[in-house]
Amino acid sequence: MSRHATPLGILASAWVIARKDLAIEFRTRSAFLSALVLSLLSIVIFFFAWDPTAVGPADLAPGVLWVTFTFSGLLGMHRSFGVEAHDGAMDALLIAPVPRQSIFLGKALANLAFVLGVQAVSLPAIALFYNLAIGPAFGALALVMVLAAIGLVSVGTLFAGMTANTRLAELLLPVLALPFFVPIVMPAANTTANLLAGRPIAESFAWIRILLAFDLVFVYACMLLFPLTLDD
Repeated sequence: MSRHATPLGILASAWVIARKDLAIEFRTRSAFLSALVLSLLSIVIFFFAWDPTAVGPADLAPGVLWVTFTFSGLLGMHRSFGVEAHDGAMDALLIAPVPRQSIFLGKALANLAFVLGVQAVSLPAIALFYNLAIGPAFGALALVMVLAAIGLVSVGTLFAGMTANTRLAELLLPVLALPFFVPIVMPAANTTANLLAGRPIAESFAWIRILLAFDLVFVYACMLLFPLTLDD
């Protein structure tokens, strides 16, 4: 077995690819700033369209939160393969002596950092606009957001690689990915609603287990399927 094909070799190669993608993003910041603007703009639009006499803030905020995270995250996932489009960079990556699973994991790790960064800014913004006290539930909310981000990033990275070389990648990525986001967003949104309503986290254990199960299935399945998406 090649040194690069061992689990440690796959993870080491994935970390190098993730560092490369993050270094490019830190240098340009174009995708992150675009996603952040979209996220904050969505929060503002929902806020001014909200009738507080009809819907309470704790009932509206979870929907706003996850709609915002889903669509802003898609921007970063599309760009994760867009950066390889110039100068044959993707071809160079494919002929590098690393397993293709490393490419998937590296892209997914970079996308995960991207999505978590957007979440870290958007969550306080939602708490501010909707006057929510998230302090007591912050730990549980952070856990749910990380678990959901892992699932979203796994599916998004797979379909981003699949549509990277198509003319309508910007349209195909959300069309293909959004149906698979539903089983991730649904338990995440339900858990978030329970936590923001002040209910104990024990009431959400069933949703968290569902979210964790989907994460395990999606990460493993997407890592196995990813090499097939790169074949001509």
